[in-house]
Amino acid sequence: MPFSPQKRKGTISGIVFVALVAASATWVAALEPVKALGLSPLVVGIVIGIFYANTLHNHFPPAWESGITFSAKKILRFAIVFYGFRITFQEIAAVGMEGFLVSFIMLTSTFILGSWLGMKRFGLDRDTAMLTASGASVCGAAAVLATEPVLKAEEHKAAVAVSMVVLFGTVAMFLYPLLYTTIFKEASGFFHLSPEQYGIYVGGSVHEVAQVVAAAGINGPGTEMANNAVIVKMTRVLLIAPMLILLGLWLSRQAARKGGPGATVKLVIPWFAVYFLGMAAFNSLQLLSEKLVYGINSVDTFLLTMAMTALGMGTRFAKFKGLGMAPLYTALAMFVWLVVGGFLVVKGVTTAL
Repeated sequence: MPFSPQKRKGTISGIVFVALVAASATWVAALEPVKALGLSPLVVGIVIGIFYANTLHNHFPPAWESGITFSAKKILRFAIVFYGFRITFQEIAAVGMEGFLVSFIMLTSTFILGSWLGMKRFGLDRDTAMLTASGASVCGAAAVLATEPVLKAEEHKAAVAVSMVVLFGTVAMFLYPLLYTTIFKEASGFFHLSPEQYGIYVGGSVHEVAQVVAAAGINGPGTEMANNAVIVKMTRVLLIAPMLILLGLWLSRQAARKGGPGATVKLVIPWFAVYFLGMAAFNSLQLLSEKLVYGINSVDTFLLTMAMTALGMGTRFAKFKGLGMAPLYTALAMFVWLVVGGFLVVKGVTTAL
């Protein structure tokens, strides 16, 4: 137990250490050159954490490991629950059925495609394939963090998935505006996207929330393009809860099959995903002031940064041996689907409705 009398001091010291590093990551992410790259504190945190794991790790007390693990596991679940304060059902309803269908189709298809390609075509293990797929299909690093405890995956596998999200999400952040200004905006007929359609396209297919804001901010914040993108993106975020619940059910069924006739397997229900939905529902009642909700989200971002930093601290490069190029190929295939398939889905849905 992390807070047993023997481990309590080391656990608290480890948590404080992670918090200090996370605070440093938050400061670095606020610097203009870093903000221009669209790198969130979460991403900066895991980079610093990985640097620590592979350089300075042996110079710090081993007793702190329990606090680092606590941050990566327990604080993570708490932060995911309060991530629900970023969403209201009213915002999702404002975009309508078009935004919901695009979000649902892209999340489902990308997760299934990425998991299948990773495991069946590129030889990835189940956890790395599904973590990479969850990052691409839902909301980047936060989705990887949310999926990791359901799979009970090792830290280095989550780190691989996050690195793929950062790579292709950054490419998307620059590619999408280029495609819009050179092709979609000026084209007529099938290849034309209105500003509203482009917003749905970005929200339905770009990885991270911050990257969505950057890619859809061509005409500035507050425009219908930018608003559509963020709301559709947050619809994808909301859908992570049912996705994780279904994933837990599937894992239980798979485990029962492997156990043979008469085997009893504990049902895996990610309760933090259920509580996340509850928080989103509560936030939709708008009982709290905007200032208080902003404060909650700021604290939550810091807690997520702590979890991501701790995740990086458990990542040793030696554990990556044997993965080869498979994660890159898997993430690239999903990226192509997000760009091309996302366009086709948006055109089909917006034309049909």
